[in-house]
Amino acid sequence: MADTHNKEVDQISGVETTGHEWDGLKELNNPLPKWWLYLFYATIVWAVIYWVLYPSWPLVSSYTTGILGDSQRADALAAYDEGVAGRSEFADKINAASLEEVSSDPELRQFAMAAGQAAFGDNCAPCHGAGGNGFEGYPNLQDDTWLWGGTLEDIHYTLLHGIRVDNDEARFGNMPAYGDIFSNEEIEQVANYVGSEVGLEPKAGVDLAAGKELYLDNCAACHGDDLNGMTDVGAPNLNSANYLYGKSIDQIASQVKNPRNGVMPAWQDRLQPSTIKSLAVYVHSFGGGQ
Repeated sequence: MADTHNKEVDQISGVETTGHEWDGLKELNNPLPKWWLYLFYATIVWAVIYWVLYPSWPLVSSYTTGILGDSQRADALAAYDEGVAGRSEFADKINAASLEEVSSDPELRQFAMAAGQAAFGDNCAPCHGAGGNGFEGYPNLQDDTWLWGGTLEDIHYTLLHGIRVDNDEARFGNMPAYGDIFSNEEIEQVANYVGSEVGLEPKAGVDLAAGKELYLDNCAACHGDDLNGMTDVGAPNLNSANYLYGKSIDQIASQVKNPRNGVMPAWQDRLQPSTIKSLAVYVHSFGGGQ
């Protein structure tokens, strides 16, 4: 049996070695500093106290709750309920107020702007962009070109009932596909006439007079003789700088031949009334509202 009491002592430091040696280097068996040991023991004591006071040990179907009964989950739920109650108070005020009252009252407007911004980011930004600047096929909400009107009431109505959807009050305005009515030559004539009226260079050799006649006979009823459009039927203002599907002769011709009629959901079936009002105020604040 080895003699465990016969420890090797380092001649230089006078400290016992562990008996381990690597390439002539021997490991000293220095004790841990007392302050380190005391700190380690203190953490053990603190852990035991924590186990007693606070939730700590998982059980089969629950956990030890601790004698203080502290619960961050309960605290979070209480804070959530408090926030919901505060929002409900403002939501009730917004529901009871008119759009103009919400927009003009500083307190209600501040809440509506915050709620509208959150709802816009969740529901509208994928199509209209985070800042409402739109994309091709999705209206720019920052400009003053509104297919269905840009007043608070107009925006609110559009949000409520949607565009070209299964809703009795939805906004409907479908442009016919003139590819089934006009020849390709006539489509070119109309597109070039409209383009020439809004500052585009018409293609050489196209009969603009014939295009004007076709426009007045078939398009002016909705878009107007002066091309200013008609919000009652959602007919775009063709004098606008922004075209929903692109502003070139070829893009205009494509829309005349086979128009794209976009849709928007009716949000009354998806969002709370106060949220829709808040959205209307928020969208109107982009600067393009009327």
